[in-house]
Amino acid sequence: RCFYDQKILQKTFGEWKEQWTGCSEKKLNLRADNHYRHLLLSLMFKAWRAHVCQQQGKRNKYDVAESHAKRQTLLRTWRRWLVYVGVQRTKHGMQSVALAFRERSCLRISWAVWRRQQYQKYSGHKMDLLALQHWAQSLQFRAWLQWRELYKYTQNEKQKDTRALTHHQHWELRKCVGAWLGYLNLHRVKKGQKELAQEFHRSRTLRRCFSDWQLSWECRRRMRAHPRDLEKQAARIALWRVFAHWKHYVVLCVEEAQQCELAEKHYRCHLLV
Repeated sequence: RCFYDQKILQKTFGEWKEQWTGCSEKKLNLRADNHYRHLLLSLMFKAWRAHVCQQQGKRNKYDVAESHAKRQTLLRTWRRWLVYVGVQRTKHGMQSVALAFRERSCLRISWAVWRRQQYQKYSGHKMDLLALQHWAQSLQFRAWLQWRELYKYTQNEKQKDTRALTHHQHWELRKCVGAWLGYLNLHRVKKGQKELAQEFHRSRTLRRCFSDWQLSWECRRRMRAHPRDLEKQAARIALWRVFAHWKHYVVLCVEEAQQCELAEKHYRCHLLV
């Protein structure tokens, strides 16, 4: 009888140890899931930071290109103006020499007529050149403004498309993660309920068999045994009751740990959302 009681205790302790190892494996799985989620979030943050750096680099390049274009336009204008000033100085020198020659010559009237005609022709040619130059610069400036507006519009459209695509991807990822977490929680709850039902069925069957065996054994002992055997049987019954209470306490502790894990999982999912 003692050997039988020892074997029952060993089997019960083995089952309790298997349940405890299963709980530890569940904790390790939860830690691994948390580490995987943190890794995904870090990768998403790195990709977003690289995208922001790239957009900042593009804006800086665009600013540098615009400043360089302005400087090149100003440099061209300055060079043309220097050429124009040089030509004007040369022409003024030629005019002064011609005036001195006219004053030294006798044909002042013919020179005056020719000078007037030359001045009119030069003035008309100069005005034509200035008008043509102004028209070319205005056309170039309008083309530059139109190109810049078109470039800004295309850049804004590209940014809107990329933002919409990233928002759609984040929304789809969040939806998938929420559905997967709900399915995982439901599967774990069903599994826990099934294990509790199996454990309750085993304990109930064991109690029923043990109660039947106890009744038959008590009847036999009452007919054959000594009062000392009755005292030993009472001690064994008390020990079995203590073990039953201890087993019920362990089951309650496991259920409380599972509820705490589910609450922590739900809180983390809420924070992630």
